[in-house]
Amino acid sequence: MHIQVINGTTREGRFSERIAHWVLGFAKQYDGVEFELVDLRDHPLPFFDGTAPMWTPRQYANDEVARFGRTVDRADGYIVLAAEYNHGYSAVLKNAMDWTYAEWHRKPVSFVGWGSVGGARAIEQLRQVAVEFEMAPLRHAVHIAPDLYLPALEQPDPTDSAVFAPAEPFLKLLTDDLLWWAGALRTARTRDAA
Repeated sequence: MHIQVINGTTREGRFSERIAHWVLGFAKQYDGVEFELVDLRDHPLPFFDGTAPMWTPRQYANDEVARFGRTVDRADGYIVLAAEYNHGYSAVLKNAMDWTYAEWHRKPVSFVGWGSVGGARAIEQLRQVAVEFEMAPLRHAVHIAPDLYLPALEQPDPTDSAVFAPAEPFLKLLTDDLLWWAGALRTARTRDAA
């Protein structure tokens, strides 16, 4: 099983690095599952201006888009780290998703969000986008509200995840559910491919 943790922000000084460290550290308890960080900083995609990928599956406009497409294609499911910017999710995440389509098809996705209401508005919007991609957006998410977000910002060591301990039961619920759906949908995709 291969699960990708997608860091959906690229801003300087981004909080998402702390979240990524926490999620990946937590994931180490799951045997037989490979968790991979996909950082959008490592995929500098141009602003989307191509043909809709829904009509041209896996026909990539350039090498960078092809590299990103091949990366997300290999996953069985996703945990998207979603900052809430101005009541929505980041433009860089939307742009990355818009360059691809078939790569996400029939795979589950869950979210870890943060912001003034725990990233709830960004996550709700992403669930709607996931439906259009024919993904399976799952119910369980982790919402990092200001009561955790602000103390985490004050931690001098960005790898110190102790401040997120109150949210770990939610992360466990999210991960357990995601792995169930990832296994079920992988079986179904394999059967359909045969």
